[in-house]
Formats: sequence, structure tokens, C-alpha cells
Amino acid sequence: MSKIVVVDDSYAELQLIESYLKTAHHTVLSFSTADGLEDKIAVEKPDLIVLDVVMPGRNGFQVCRDLKGDARFKDVPIVLCTSKGQESDKFWGQQQGANGHVVKPFKSEDLLQAVKVALG
Repeated sequence: MSKIVVVDDSYAELQLIESYLKTAHHTVLSFSTADGLEDKIAVEKPDLIVLDVVMPGRNGFQVCRDLKGDARFKDVPIVLCTSKGQESDKFWGQQQGANGHVVKPFKSEDLLQAVKVALG
């Protein structure tokens, strides 16, 4: 299936997302911080990125905007996975270039559907 990078500062959330994606036969690379993310994905060349929004340092909105503004990564789909579920949060995520939005807590089918849609 697809190679997916997951970035979430919560170890428990990282493990949960990783298990859902692996069950669906995706290859998963997990990171607990967005520090150096551009260098990591330049090497790994993922098919999709699942990105937490509320993180120390650059938040997920900023990371998404930075990635979508970089010619190397602009075509890599990004699904935001966050506790921020207001319509304004979803709108803001879309404005930053996100291809999907999953609100925590979520069911595995919600995440997998968002991934499927984002991958096209």
C-alpha cells in the first residue's frame, strides 16, 4: 500500500494512528516532533502525511503551510489529525493546504477514510 509519515507529539496517539494504518497494510514512519521534518520526508518520500495540529514548536497548521509552499512536497497529501474540530479549524486547515481533517478522538474507519480520500 502506501508509505505514510505520522507526526504527533503524543506517544499514545502516535501508537494508535500507527496501528490503524498498519492494520490497513500501510507502511508507517512515526515522528514525535516536526523538527527536521522536511529533511526526513525528502529522504523517505512518503505518499501521505498525517499531522497533529497542537504540537510544541511549529504547530500542524504551520508545518502544513510550509510543506505545501515547498515545491518538493506540495503534491504530498496531508491529513490533519487533531482535537481542534471546529468548522473554523477545518477551514483554516484547508487554507494551509490540508487534504483532509480527522477530529480526535476518532474511530479507525474515520482515519482510514480520510487517508483513502486524500490519496485519491
